[in-house]
Amino acid sequence: MGTTASQLPKDLLSEYQELTFLTKQEILLAHKRFTELVAKEDRNDPSPRVPMSKILTLPELKSNPFRKRICHVFSTSESKDGSLTFEDFLDLLSAFSDSATLEIKSHYAFRIFDFDDDGTLDRGDLEKLVNCLTGETDDTRLTPEEMKQLINNILEESDIDKDGTVNLSEFQHVISRSPDFVSSFKIVL
Repeated sequence: MGTTASQLPKDLLSEYQELTFLTKQEILLAHKRFTELVAKEDRNDPSPRVPMSKILTLPELKSNPFRKRICHVFSTSESKDGSLTFEDFLDLLSAFSDSATLEIKSHYAFRIFDFDDDGTLDRGDLEKLVNCLTGETDDTRLTPEEMKQLINNILEESDIDKDGTVNLSEFQHVISRSPDFVSSFKIVL
């Protein structure tokens, strides 16, 4: 019986506890919430995928400006559609849990902010990041001049090797000096 059985097998539960930053109760709740999202016709599938559109209905993700990027980063789907298996869902919750380390959280934050998935945060990624945070309405969008100045300031502060991009180690260096990052980078079911 797969992971969508009404009860999670004890051996799998123990394995998930060892491989994540989640408690037994958190894993069981995650399993319940994931199972509720699985389409009826997929309930007998041993490893069903939940489409991104359904994952995004979770109240914990609904208002997150990076919700689609989060799904894409944690999805193991070969079609890159942002759909999640239960194990993908656990990985997501684990990285966003209170118990996850600064290194894990900053690694996933970097991947979420790296919109073009090229391993660096360039001007395009930084602009998309700022737009996600400020909203993309006419009232909240920065002017081109404000955007350019803000990105210049970000690069001035973060781009240690002065190559015009922020790599993972530069990003982690900046994050290590941000005391609120760990407590704010979380999703709790």
